Amino acid sequence: MTTSKIGNLTFDCADPDRMATFWAAAFGYTKLAYPDEMRRELLASGLTEDQLGDRAVAEDPDGAGPRLFFQRVPESKSAKNRLHLDLSAAPGRRPTAEELDTEVERLVALGAARVHDHVGAWGPWPEHHVVMADPEGNEFCVQ
Repeated sequence: MTTSKIGNLTFDCADPDRMATFWAAAFGYTKLAYPDEMRRELLASGLTEDQLGDRAVAEDPDGAGPRLFFQRVPESKSAKNRLHLDLSAAPGRRPTAEELDTEVERLVALGAARVHDHVGAWGPWPEHHVVMADPEGNEFCVQ
């Protein structure tokens, strides 16, 4: 039986280039540019330079993580995300408070905003994560 796999994580946004730049830096991905041949072909098909800016892509250089696709849409974000990304400050283990703060500071320097800290417990397990927003206000967490 064939199963589906994530091809792209797609972000609707106002500024695809800015969003691709932010998320590529956040994940250590590469922001892709149109190869010259593809750019010529797209422009020859009738697309304008402005239309080429309607989309942007960031890709894991190792090919392990999902491709991030950003597309310009006319409407702005109006409510809380129904799906959000959780970033790990220390993959494979719980980060120290210093590691969490360092990662949050790095993301703020890239253009994210710190929304609030969540400190609590779920049953016997302590929880501490930081809710953040990307440059267009999409929520994500760092834990």
